[in-house]
Amino acid sequence: MRLQSTIIIASALAAGSVAFAAEKASGDDKYEIKTIGEPESCISRSRIRSTDVIDDQTIDFKMSNGDIYRNNLPNKCSGLGFEEAFSYKTSTNQLCSVDIIHVLDQTAGRIETRGACGLGKFQKIEKIPRDKSGG
Repeated sequence: MRLQSTIIIASALAAGSVAFAAEKASGDDKYEIKTIGEPESCISRSRIRSTDVIDDQTIDFKMSNGDIYRNNLPNKCSGLGFEEAFSYKTSTNQLCSVDIIHVLDQTAGRIETRGACGLGKFQKIEKIPRDKSGG
């Protein structure tokens, strides 16, 4: 028996859906991004706490232990930065660089999928607040 699961990541979805709140990415330029280790092909789905859509090509996956994995998609994913919501299907407990996401368009009370976009590798990062005091 194959386990098939759809995880929907969105700011607001109908009750009963599995959802993660996508946090607004407006403050990403306030941080210095430090990469940690080598990029990974997969992350554990059950450990994903939330996501932060940065733009049409960048998603941060925030894990239950506080780690952040940045996924830089190999190509721009039209509408991702605007909608800040996406879905994916996988038959394992892993989300991998070979998996496809679909941008969710929330219009007139309906949720529809847009084009398909491939994921890239997952790079563990640390966000270090920039010093605004000037010294």
